[in-house]
Amino acid sequence: MMPNLAPLFPYVLAVHVALAISLFVPSLLLPFTLRNRSVERGFVAREPGRLVRALLWLQAHGTVVIGAGLALTGVAMLTVLGPRILEQPWLLVSLATYAGTVVVAFAVQRPGLRRLQARDGIATEAAREAWRAKARRQRYLAYAITTAVGLIAYLMSTKPALW
Repeated sequence: MMPNLAPLFPYVLAVHVALAISLFVPSLLLPFTLRNRSVERGFVAREPGRLVRALLWLQAHGTVVIGAGLALTGVAMLTVLGPRILEQPWLLVSLATYAGTVVVAFAVQRPGLRRLQARDGIATEAAREAWRAKARRQRYLAYAITTAVGLIAYLMSTKPALW
């Protein structure tokens, strides 16, 4: 017989939300660290600060651990709430939004950020302008990801009747 996990639900939910948000923190913050990275001729950049290094490490190495924790806490919540929770339209829209955001963050934004962090091959003014444009696009992606996270938070907290 399975133990009663209902008393643990608030803790599992808090950990789940924290993990879900922390999975996106590098994607939300790293594009804005590029703003302070000069690509001017002859400029030698300082090493990234502790926060940027931590975000880069988290993005490169922490996603598997965070994703595994997210899956485990999601299963724990399903165990407590039962599978009928998956019939809720607000949850389905939230999960679809989250899945789409994960694809954008990991398939589009993450590789682009790595290329921009390297700053290789920037020798001409045209290359500098192209780098700046790409950095701007990364910030726009971060705005879109932030909007998606806000939508998910809204749906999860208000649980509106969608259909």
